[in-house]
Amino acid sequence: MHVTVWNENRHEKTNPEVRKVYPEGIHGAIEQFLQGEGRSISTAVLDEPEHGLTDDVLKKTDVLVWWGHKAHDEVEDEVVEKVHARVLEGMGLIVLHSGHFSKIFRKLMGTSCDLKWREADETERLWVVDPSHPLTEGIGEYIEIEREEMYGEHFDIPTPDELVMMSWFEGGEVFRSLCTFHRGNGRIVYFRPGHETYPTYYHKDVQRVIQNAVQWAAPNTRPRPVYGNHNDPLETIQPKGDL
Repeated sequence: MHVTVWNENRHEKTNPEVRKVYPEGIHGAIEQFLQGEGRSISTAVLDEPEHGLTDDVLKKTDVLVWWGHKAHDEVEDEVVEKVHARVLEGMGLIVLHSGHFSKIFRKLMGTSCDLKWREADETERLWVVDPSHPLTEGIGEYIEIEREEMYGEHFDIPTPDELVMMSWFEGGEVFRSLCTFHRGNGRIVYFRPGHETYPTYYHKDVQRVIQNAVQWAAPNTRPRPVYGNHNDPLETIQPKGDL
Protein backbone atom coordinates (compact mmCIF):
# COMPACT_ATOMS: atom_id res chain seq x y z
CA MET A 1 0.00 0.00 0.00
CA HIS A 2 1.25 3.49 -0.80
CA VAL A 3 0.19 6.41 1.42
CA THR A 4 0.72 10.08 0.59
CA VAL A 5 0.63 12.51 3.53
CA TRP A 6 -0.33 16.01 2.37
CA ASN A 7 0.20 19.10 4.51
CA GLU A 8 0.00 22.76 3.57
CA ASN A 9 3.17 23.28 5.70
CA ARG A 10 2.60 26.97 6.35
CA HIS A 11 2.35 27.18 10.15
CA GLU A 12 5.67 25.36 10.46
CA LYS A 13 7.35 28.06 8.35
CA THR A 14 5.88 31.10 10.10
CA ASN A 15 5.20 30.10 13.72
CA PRO A 16 8.17 29.17 15.95
CA GLU A 17 5.80 27.50 18.43
CA VAL A 18 4.58 25.09 15.75
CA ARG A 19 8.11 24.52 14.49
CA LYS A 20 9.15 23.58 18.03
CA VAL A 21 6.37 20.98 18.30
CA TYR A 22 6.77 19.63 14.75
CA PRO A 23 10.36 20.34 13.61
CA GLU A 24 9.90 18.05 10.58
CA GLY A 25 6.43 19.43 9.88
CA ILE A 26 3.09 17.85 10.72
CA HIS A 27 3.48 15.73 7.59
CA GLY A 28 6.86 14.52 8.84
CA ALA A 29 5.42 13.48 12.21
CA ILE A 30 2.57 11.57 10.55
CA GLU A 31 4.94 9.98 8.04
CA GLN A 32 7.05 8.60 10.89
CA PHE A 33 4.30 6.71 12.71
CA LEU A 34 2.74 5.38 9.51
CA GLN A 35 5.95 3.63 8.48
CA GLY A 36 5.93 -0.16 8.36
CA GLU A 37 3.25 -2.85 8.11
CA GLY A 38 3.60 -3.15 4.34
CA ARG A 39 3.16 0.57 3.73
CA SER A 40 5.35 2.94 1.73
CA ILE A 41 4.92 6.58 2.71
CA SER A 42 5.63 9.80 0.85
CA THR A 43 4.78 13.42 1.64
CA ALA A 44 3.57 16.39 -0.39
CA VAL A 45 3.12 20.05 0.55
CA LEU A 46 1.27 23.06 -0.79
CA ASP A 47 4.25 24.97 -2.22
CA GLU A 48 5.45 22.12 -4.45
CA PRO A 49 4.47 22.16 -8.15
CA GLU A 50 0.85 20.97 -8.38
CA HIS A 51 0.98 20.95 -4.55
CA GLY A 52 2.98 17.74 -4.81
CA LEU A 53 -0.08 15.91 -6.15
CA THR A 54 0.94 15.26 -9.73
CA ASP A 55 -0.87 12.72 -11.90
CA ASP A 56 1.89 10.18 -11.22
CA VAL A 57 1.68 10.71 -7.44
CA LEU A 58 -2.10 10.40 -7.35
CA LYS A 59 -2.09 7.36 -9.59
CA LYS A 60 0.16 5.42 -7.21
CA THR A 61 -1.53 6.68 -4.02
CA ASP A 62 -3.83 4.18 -2.32
CA VAL A 63 -4.66 6.45 0.63
CA LEU A 64 -4.22 10.22 0.86
CA VAL A 65 -3.93 11.82 4.33
CA TRP A 66 -4.83 15.55 4.31
CA TRP A 67 -3.97 18.33 6.81
CA GLY A 68 -4.70 21.97 5.99
CA HIS A 69 -5.73 25.10 7.86
CA LYS A 70 -4.79 28.65 6.83
CA ALA A 71 -4.32 28.21 3.08
CA HIS A 72 -7.32 26.22 1.87
CA ASP A 73 -8.06 28.81 -0.83
CA GLU A 74 -4.56 28.44 -2.28
CA VAL A 75 -5.19 24.86 -3.34
CA GLU A 76 -5.77 24.94 -7.09
CA ASP A 77 -9.21 23.85 -8.25
CA GLU A 78 -7.64 21.64 -10.93
CA VAL A 79 -5.81 19.65 -8.25
CA VAL A 80 -9.00 19.37 -6.20
CA GLU A 81 -10.80 17.94 -9.24
CA LYS A 82 -8.07 15.35 -9.75
CA VAL A 83 -8.16 14.28 -6.09
CA HIS A 84 -11.96 14.11 -6.23
CA ALA A 85 -11.82 11.87 -9.30
CA ARG A 86 -9.32 9.55 -7.62
CA VAL A 87 -11.54 9.23 -4.53
CA LEU A 88 -14.48 8.23 -6.72
CA GLU A 89 -12.21 5.67 -8.40
CA GLY A 90 -11.36 4.14 -5.01
CA MET A 91 -8.49 6.06 -3.41
CA GLY A 92 -8.98 6.39 0.36
CA LEU A 93 -8.99 9.86 1.93
CA ILE A 94 -8.22 10.65 5.59
CA VAL A 95 -9.10 14.26 6.47
CA LEU A 96 -7.57 15.52 9.72
CA HIS A 97 -8.57 18.35 12.06
CA SER A 98 -8.97 21.67 10.20
CA GLY A 99 -9.02 19.83 6.88
CA HIS A 100 -12.80 19.93 7.42
CA PHE A 101 -12.67 23.30 5.60
CA SER A 102 -10.52 22.06 2.72
CA LYS A 103 -11.87 22.38 -0.79
CA ILE A 104 -11.73 18.63 -1.33
CA PHE A 105 -13.67 17.74 1.84
CA ARG A 106 -16.36 20.37 1.20
CA LYS A 107 -16.71 19.18 -2.39
CA LEU A 108 -17.13 15.58 -1.29
CA MET A 109 -19.58 16.49 1.48
CA GLY A 110 -21.61 19.06 -0.48
CA THR A 111 -22.10 21.23 2.65
CA SER A 112 -20.35 24.15 4.35
CA CYS A 113 -18.58 21.84 6.88
CA ASP A 114 -18.67 24.75 9.35
CA LEU A 115 -18.56 24.38 13.14
CA LYS A 116 -17.89 26.19 16.43
CA TRP A 117 -14.30 26.47 17.73
CA ARG A 118 -12.29 27.85 20.63
CA GLU A 119 -8.61 27.76 21.66
CA ALA A 120 -8.45 27.47 25.46
CA ASP A 121 -6.12 24.56 26.30
CA GLU A 122 -9.09 22.29 27.03
CA THR A 123 -9.11 18.61 27.85
CA GLU A 124 -10.75 16.57 25.08
CA ARG A 125 -12.23 13.14 25.72
CA LEU A 126 -13.09 11.16 22.59
CA TRP A 127 -15.64 8.45 23.43
CA VAL A 128 -15.89 5.31 21.29
CA VAL A 129 -19.56 5.00 20.27
CA ASP A 130 -19.04 2.12 17.81
CA PRO A 131 -16.69 -0.35 19.52
CA SER A 132 -17.15 -2.91 16.73
CA HIS A 133 -15.66 -0.63 14.07
CA PRO A 134 -12.14 -1.40 12.74
CA LEU A 135 -11.12 2.23 13.35
CA THR A 136 -11.26 1.56 17.09
CA GLU A 137 -8.99 -1.51 17.06
CA GLY A 138 -6.55 -1.22 19.97
CA ILE A 139 -8.41 1.71 21.55
CA GLY A 140 -10.10 1.62 24.97
CA GLU A 141 -13.45 3.17 25.84
CA TYR A 142 -12.12 6.66 25.17
CA ILE A 143 -9.05 8.70 24.24
CA GLU A 144 -8.14 11.58 26.54
CA ILE A 145 -6.04 14.49 25.26
CA GLU A 146 -4.87 16.94 27.91
CA ARG A 147 -4.82 20.07 25.73
CA GLU A 148 -6.63 20.61 22.44
CA GLU A 149 -8.59 23.15 20.42
CA MET A 150 -12.34 22.83 20.87
CA TYR A 151 -14.61 22.00 17.95
CA GLY A 152 -18.33 22.09 18.78
CA GLU A 153 -21.64 21.16 17.22
CA HIS A 154 -23.39 21.82 15.03
CA PHE A 155 -20.92 20.36 12.53
CA ASP A 156 -22.45 21.05 9.11
CA ILE A 157 -21.75 17.75 7.36
CA PRO A 158 -24.10 15.16 5.88
CA THR A 159 -25.17 12.44 8.29
CA PRO A 160 -22.09 10.18 8.42
CA ASP A 161 -22.35 6.67 7.09
CA GLU A 162 -20.80 5.64 10.40
CA LEU A 163 -20.24 7.66 13.57
CA VAL A 164 -17.36 6.04 15.45
CA MET A 165 -16.26 8.53 18.13
CA MET A 166 -17.80 11.55 19.89
CA SER A 167 -15.75 14.21 21.64
CA TRP A 168 -16.56 15.94 24.92
CA PHE A 169 -14.65 19.11 25.81
CA GLU A 170 -13.87 20.63 29.18
CA GLY A 171 -15.97 23.69 28.33
CA GLY A 172 -19.05 21.51 27.78
CA GLU A 173 -19.31 21.15 24.00
CA VAL A 174 -19.54 17.86 22.13
CA PHE A 175 -18.50 17.00 18.57
CA ARG A 176 -18.75 14.15 16.05
CA SER A 177 -15.02 13.56 15.93
CA LEU A 178 -14.53 10.30 13.97
CA CYS A 179 -16.84 9.75 11.01
CA THR A 180 -16.79 7.71 7.81
CA PHE A 181 -18.32 8.34 4.40
CA HIS A 182 -18.44 6.52 1.06
CA ARG A 183 -18.24 8.40 -2.23
CA GLY A 184 -18.12 6.37 -5.44
CA ASN A 185 -15.66 3.54 -4.80
CA GLY A 186 -13.76 5.60 -2.21
CA ARG A 187 -13.80 5.50 1.57
CA ILE A 188 -13.39 8.74 3.54
CA VAL A 189 -12.51 9.22 7.20
CA TYR A 190 -12.74 12.49 9.11
CA PHE A 191 -10.77 12.57 12.40
CA ARG A 192 -10.90 15.73 14.52
CA PRO A 193 -7.80 16.04 16.81
CA GLY A 194 -4.62 17.74 15.63
CA HIS A 195 -4.31 21.48 16.31
CA GLU A 196 -0.90 22.64 15.12
CA THR A 197 0.38 24.08 18.43
CA TYR A 198 -0.28 20.89 20.44
CA PRO A 199 1.69 17.63 20.26
CA THR A 200 -1.45 15.64 19.43
CA TYR A 201 0.15 13.58 16.66
CA TYR A 202 2.60 12.11 19.17
CA HIS A 203 -0.29 10.68 21.20
CA LYS A 204 -0.19 6.90 20.78
CA ASP A 205 -3.96 6.43 20.61
CA VAL A 206 -4.33 9.21 18.04
CA GLN A 207 -1.61 7.55 15.99
CA ARG A 208 -3.39 4.20 16.30
CA VAL A 209 -6.68 5.61 14.99
CA ILE A 210 -4.92 7.12 11.96
CA GLN A 211 -3.09 3.84 11.31
CA ASN A 212 -6.41 2.00 11.53
CA ALA A 213 -8.01 4.56 9.22
CA VAL A 214 -5.35 4.06 6.56
CA GLN A 215 -5.95 0.30 6.62
CA TRP A 216 -9.74 0.71 6.54
CA ALA A 217 -9.77 3.26 3.71
CA ALA A 218 -7.40 1.33 1.44
CA PRO A 219 -9.01 0.54 -1.92
CA ASN A 220 -10.19 -2.92 -2.84
CA THR A 221 -9.70 -4.43 -6.29
CA ARG A 222 -13.28 -3.94 -7.46
CA PRO A 223 -13.39 -1.70 -10.55
CA ARG A 224 -15.62 1.35 -10.60
CA PRO A 225 -19.04 0.63 -12.19
CA VAL A 226 -19.53 1.48 -15.86
CA TYR A 227 -22.04 4.27 -16.48
CA GLY A 228 -23.80 5.70 -19.51
CA ASN A 229 -25.51 4.16 -22.52
CA HIS A 230 -25.38 0.35 -22.52
CA ASN A 231 -26.11 -1.08 -25.96
CA ASP A 232 -25.20 -4.69 -25.17
CA PRO A 233 -28.03 -6.30 -23.14
CA LEU A 234 -27.32 -9.36 -21.03
CA GLU A 235 -30.21 -11.25 -22.63
CA THR A 236 -31.65 -11.30 -26.14
CA ILE A 237 -34.48 -8.81 -26.41
CA GLN A 238 -37.35 -10.34 -28.40
CA PRO A 239 -39.07 -8.17 -31.02
CA LYS A 240 -42.47 -7.06 -29.70
CA GLY A 241 -44.11 -6.18 -33.01
CA ASP A 242 -46.17 -3.12 -33.71
CA LEU A 243 -48.04 -1.39 -30.90
